[in-house]
Amino acid sequence: MAKPILRAEDCARIHAASLDVLESVGARVDDAAIVGLLKRHGARDGATADTVRIPRELVRECLETCPRSARFSDRRGGMSDLGAGGGSVFWSGNALYVAHGKTRRELLSSDLARLSRVADACPEIDGMVGTSVADFPPPARDVVGFRVMAMNTAKHLRPCTFTPEGASAMVEMGQVLAGGVPLAERPLLSFGYSIVSPLHWTPTGLGAMRNTAGHGLPFMINSEPMAGGSAPVTLAGCLVLANADVLSGIVIAQLLERGRPVIYNAGFAHVLDMSTAVALTGAPENALLQSAGADLAKFHDLPSASWMSTEAMVADAQAASETMITGLAHAANGVNIVWGAGNLESTLCMSAEKLVIDDEIIGSIRRYVRGIEVNDETLALDVIRELGHHPDYLWNEHTLAHFQEEIWHSRVAVRCKREAWENQGSRAWDERAAERVQKILAQPEVPQVTPEQERELTRIVDRHLAAIRA
Repeated sequence: MAKPILRAEDCARIHAASLDVLESVGARVDDAAIVGLLKRHGARDGATADTVRIPRELVRECLETCPRSARFSDRRGGMSDLGAGGGSVFWSGNALYVAHGKTRRELLSSDLARLSRVADACPEIDGMVGTSVADFPPPARDVVGFRVMAMNTAKHLRPCTFTPEGASAMVEMGQVLAGGVPLAERPLLSFGYSIVSPLHWTPTGLGAMRNTAGHGLPFMINSEPMAGGSAPVTLAGCLVLANADVLSGIVIAQLLERGRPVIYNAGFAHVLDMSTAVALTGAPENALLQSAGADLAKFHDLPSASWMSTEAMVADAQAASETMITGLAHAANGVNIVWGAGNLESTLCMSAEKLVIDDEIIGSIRRYVRGIEVNDETLALDVIRELGHHPDYLWNEHTLAHFQEEIWHSRVAVRCKREAWENQGSRAWDERAAERVQKILAQPEVPQVTPEQERELTRIVDRHLAAIRA
């Protein structure tokens, strides 16, 4: 495990500053009913009618009602209980566009289907995140996208929410997929939303929180401050604001559903590049902020999240290096959920080839984080004595017993001599990734839902579309 970015005393100082911000500045909450709920629990009027100042006692109370871990499942029987300092799972990214060579175009539902099939075939990717599908009206894109993902992958589903009504529809669709098992016992899907930094909860985010409450489903509370733009340029100051952002969401989530699992996500922090006005996602400062977010989550004893990302426009060396540094930093520092597999262009774009490359990167990250196990069997002292000065380990039973789990095996990277590489077409990593994508998509499609489930999902989508068009 990597050395923490923040010491315990650093986390305590940041937290104390965040509590001061919540008490003195407060949060803007664009929902009169939730403003009333907060005031009934001790929040006080802020500078405007939609601003509430949140006392530290209420923050402490709501942190105490949060479960220490959150459970996530898929439709193949997989289950992960994620808590502070535990292992990491990796999810795809979301986007508005899909990569098309060196250009991009709007992402359609057919693209999301292909991306979901590729993600389903990538063993290191644990969850599929929703995107905006441009061939449907904006208010319907979350519900339509959820059906597309459910039809093409059995992995955990994390839809994006575009309307509160869409959140309700997707809960209903999740119940269809769960087959009568309560979602709290089989959380095949989870939700979340980003506060608008600094400290502004919008109607959609609040509606998503309210309309998915009551089922025990994990809710990821995201802060996306931009150091130097919407937050202090100093990383410590940026973390003060991010922590306050997330804490305000935790209070609201717990008042709406006591005991709801929440994921502390200060890991979507940006850094403003002053020379280009680009909000960076793959810079070393992102790795620092997001790893520090995991330290703050541990301070609160909550599961954490972040993203690994890149500013690269294509799946090139820049994309791989920036994804690696952010992904490795987060996993080594104990981030529980790492988004962004397949993302390009500061998370605006998705690429199937990048999804395959990131599957490789995640595999190597996991091997590094697993470290070296030292025990009587792995020390191999008896084998060393037996073979002495003879280099015959390749044929030894100890090697046969351990090589598969000890040495990570790549599916795409070049791991052969030059002659073999040339005989295979001299393909670079991105070209080999493209070939793997084509092989995945050439396989016969495997139904991921039953005919009855497909009919029910379609019925819910059609009803939602009809309500939007009415």
